[in-house]
Amino acid sequence: MKHTLLIVEDDPDTSDMLRVYFEAQGYTVVTAGTGHEALTKCQSESPNLILLDVRLPDIDGFEVGQVLQSDVRTSRLPVIFVTERRERDDRIAGLKLGAIDYITKPFDVQELRLRVRNALRRAGSQNNPVTGLPGEKTSLDRLGWMMERDGWAVLGIHISGLDKFNEIYGFVARDDVLRAIALTLTSAVDELGSIDDFIGQPTENYFLIITVPSKAEALRRHITDRLNQAMTYFYPIHDREAGFVRRGDDNGEQVKVPFMGVTVSVMPQSSAFTSSEELWQALSQPVRA
Repeated sequence: MKHTLLIVEDDPDTSDMLRVYFEAQGYTVVTAGTGHEALTKCQSESPNLILLDVRLPDIDGFEVGQVLQSDVRTSRLPVIFVTERRERDDRIAGLKLGAIDYITKPFDVQELRLRVRNALRRAGSQNNPVTGLPGEKTSLDRLGWMMERDGWAVLGIHISGLDKFNEIYGFVARDDVLRAIALTLTSAVDELGSIDDFIGQPTENYFLIITVPSKAEALRRHITDRLNQAMTYFYPIHDREAGFVRRGDDNGEQVKVPFMGVTVSVMPQSSAFTSSEELWQALSQPVRA
């Protein structure tokens, strides 16, 4: 498979050097000299990875990263920031935006090539990089395979408030939450599920379990109890004692931010769904049980 790289760099010499180098390595290369041009080409060219300079003539690379993260079509697109900014705060800001790497100039082009190659390999693994669980494509494929058979049920596990938690406490704390959830689901299936059960993570705040109908309700009750209890312990003690997080809003007013919550719904086998996409649409709109 020939991968497409989008190189976002306002310096023509650097842009041309990277284009020639990566084309010689067998990549298809698309270039952009501004942030707005980069956003346009993300939609028109469907790159597999972006090398994104932070200092651009219109909007900076961090703002480009924010726009990519907010659009479902580009939120999973791997981004490597390439920049002259060496400060720790800049590096953390880039990683908070979901960037998979952050490289400072001047850089070794062969090292950059290896980082690009490794990033594309990780992106192609179809597993969530934090939890290691199968991601969207594998989960949808498994749903499609399941629908061709009899005797199944799907649990949809939705984590509400994760984005706000990430905003307040940072991506390191968020990743701890995701890993804990994955461990809880795995333990629940080991204890109460069947040998062929499947656990997937189609989106960051949504998990699913494919099981047999006789196991579904016990799993639902167990996971609901365990995760709703566990969510509290990811907050500092003073927030746990208060039962909420107090934060200032844009107007300087103090507002109460509720804790993360968990909704676990069960979707039994039904002839109403004709495709895995239809089933996924129903699952991704959970109703509190």
